[in-house]
Amino acid sequence: MRKNYTKEDIIQLVADEDVEFIRLQFTDIFGNLKNVAITASQLEKALNNECMFDGSSIEGFARIEESDMYLHPDFNTLEIFPWRPQQGKVARMICDVYRPNGKPFEGDPRYILKRAIVEAEKLGLTFEVGPECEFFLFNTDENAMPTTITHEKAGYFDLGPMDFGENARRDMVLTLEDMGFVIEASHHEVAPAQHEIDFRYDEALSTADNIMTFKLAVKTIARRHGLHATFMPKPKFGVNGSGMHINMSLSKDGKNIFADENDVFGLSETAYYFIGGIMKHMKGMTAITNPLVNSYKRLVPGYEAPVYIAWSATNRSPLIRIPAARGEGTRIELRCPDPSANPYLALAVCLRAGLDGIVNQIMPPDSVDCNIFRMSEEEKVAKKIEEIPGTLIEAIYNMEADDFIRDVLGEHAYNKYIQAKKEEWFRYRMQVTDWEVNEYLNNV
Repeated sequence: MRKNYTKEDIIQLVADEDVEFIRLQFTDIFGNLKNVAITASQLEKALNNECMFDGSSIEGFARIEESDMYLHPDFNTLEIFPWRPQQGKVARMICDVYRPNGKPFEGDPRYILKRAIVEAEKLGLTFEVGPECEFFLFNTDENAMPTTITHEKAGYFDLGPMDFGENARRDMVLTLEDMGFVIEASHHEVAPAQHEIDFRYDEALSTADNIMTFKLAVKTIARRHGLHATFMPKPKFGVNGSGMHINMSLSKDGKNIFADENDVFGLSETAYYFIGGIMKHMKGMTAITNPLVNSYKRLVPGYEAPVYIAWSATNRSPLIRIPAARGEGTRIELRCPDPSANPYLALAVCLRAGLDGIVNQIMPPDSVDCNIFRMSEEEKVAKKIEEIPGTLIEAIYNMEADDFIRDVLGEHAYNKYIQAKKEEWFRYRMQVTDWEVNEYLNNV
């Protein structure tokens, strides 16, 4: 999906396609998409990396006394939005954030992922990723504001007329294909109003960029259908939450190095080490892969979400699953992340944890090939099966206990992230929920 545009190519394309506005997009440390919009007359200035914005206005970026930031567009991310008018079109470029001294801003999530990719490249490795993005499509109210209301009763793989969102999802797929995505599958998920659209494996940076673009396109097309698309992990009680399973592999000289046809599971030693690294750092990573208070309402038994730090090639209850494909299709599926995660940070910690496993030859425990949810506590202890953090604050404490995560994120992003998440937890603790009122008001 990435192109090889030059500065001259972009100037010519903008003129030929009658593009009037260009969005210079970037992402804050919490995974929120931001942008500075310019007119076509300012395009050359932007391509010369001369567009500036106030970094102190972006949560987690910079202090007021060091606020000036510059946007450096990645030419290869130029995309004309297909949902905009034919005249006066709108395009976008994804940008890296730089300081005035010409150095990359250390708190830019895209830069953090790039640093992790460099560590893989030092070993001659390419990190390839395929996400499985789930979301809900809910009705909007008379003011076009989102609700959690849906009148559909569809379930896994159901189709219209049961699937009320089928037309919207089809429109999303066609729009994404217009934008260069290769859509491999789309379907209704388990819960009413829940959907999944899967796009092709790609190198890590492209995949992270694609996830951000995907979420924007899905939300935009949903609104055109009078619906609200949400990537909130658990918007409704009593139904499955939305995950973003991450399928990962490493290649060297164009060959998948996770595959070994002589192994009982078809996995190479490198693949085992990668799994071992992920498992070692999973507790410290969870605040990144599952960043919201609400994320942990999904990670509970009974709703197909993983709770236990284990791996398997035969069942879906552990944290890490090895899908059936082998040979060049061999991959590792991490099942805990959800779509609220910042994709740049999530892929950075996954890659660096896996590389740590490879470099230090961290062998994972034996595969767990039975349903962990049905095991006794004694059996889990015997197999050394631990649980991932059960709340956001527990995840933050585990993140603080793993200095490796600090190294992956860098001091600036690490401190800003932890500070913000502790504040989020404090705001949550202050709330009195309907459940508490219903449970205690009459009984205490």
